[in-house]
Amino acid sequence: MPLDPPVKRFLDVLAAGKPPNTLDTTVAERRLGLAELMKLAGPAAAVAGVEDRLLPGPAGSPLGVRMYTPLDAAAALLPGLVYFHGGGLVAGSVETHDGIARALAGFGACRVVSVDYRLAPEHRFPAALDDAWAAVTHIAAHAAEFGIDASRLGICGDSAGGTLAAATAQAIAKAGSPRLALQVLICPILDYSRSTASRRELKSGYLVDQSTLDHDLLHYAPPGADPANPRISPLRAADVAGLPRTLIHTAEFDPLRDEGFDYFERLTRAHSVVSYTCHPGMIHLFYGLGAVIPYARTAFEQIGGEIRAALA
Repeated sequence: MPLDPPVKRFLDVLAAGKPPNTLDTTVAERRLGLAELMKLAGPAAAVAGVEDRLLPGPAGSPLGVRMYTPLDAAAALLPGLVYFHGGGLVAGSVETHDGIARALAGFGACRVVSVDYRLAPEHRFPAALDDAWAAVTHIAAHAAEFGIDASRLGICGDSAGGTLAAATAQAIAKAGSPRLALQVLICPILDYSRSTASRRELKSGYLVDQSTLDHDLLHYAPPGADPANPRISPLRAADVAGLPRTLIHTAEFDPLRDEGFDYFERLTRAHSVVSYTCHPGMIHLFYGLGAVIPYARTAFEQIGGEIRAALA
C-alpha cells in the first residue's frame, strides 16, 4: 500500500529541509538530531510512577536505569520488560526514549525498566551488550526488588535496541539462565552484514538511510570487527533454538523490514513461538513519532495487547 498520508507529509517536510548525508555528520550532530526528532513523540502515556535507579555495571561503574510503573498496578509483583532504546548504539538515552518506555508500560500493563547503556564511540562494541547482559541478569536475580514477577520477565528493544535485545536473548538461551518469558523486537536492526531487498529499495528518503546505518556501525564496531559476528548481527547466529516467545514488529517502508521478517522465519523453523506484524504505510521509528503520525498510538495498543497476553 502507499505511504500513510501523515507519514508522507512528515517525509516531505524532512526532505524540504535537505538533511545532510549522515556519513558527513559528527556523532554529536547525530545525537542532537535524534534528540530533536524524539521531541515529536506526542503526549506521553500516563503511568503511575517513574523512578531512576543504579545497578552494578560490568565496567565497575553504576549502570543507570529508569523504571516505569503502569496505572492500576494493584499487585505487588507485575510482569516486567527490560527495555533498550534505539539510536544506532551511538545516540539516544532513557530521556530521549521516555515516551516509548511509557507507552510500553501503559499499554502493556507491565513495569518497564529502561536501560541507559553505554554508547559508542566512547564505548565501542561490546560495551552496550555487556551492559544489557548485566541489566537483565541483575533484574532477573532481584526481580522482587523491582516489583517484578521473575516468571513474567521479558526483554524489549527498538531499532538498535532490538539488536541488543535479540543478542542478549540469544546469550541467555545459550547460558540457560535467567529464564525469559518474552522478547519484543520493534523495527530491529538484526543484520549489519548484508544488503537486503528492503535496504536496497528504501536506502534513502525514508527517515533512516543506509548512510545512517553505515555511520553508526563505523562508530560502534572496532576496526577490523566482522559485521557478521552474531553479537553484532543476531540474525547471523548459527543457533536460534531455545528463545522465549517473540513478538516482531516491522514497518512497510523501513529498510530494516526484511531482516525482521527473516528472523521471524528463522525462529519459526526453530519451532519458537513467534508472531510477526508489518505495519502498512509506516516508516522506521513511526511508533516514536506520535505527534505527527497518529497511527503510533494504534500500534502501541496492538503491541501492548500482545505483551499483556504473553505475560498474563
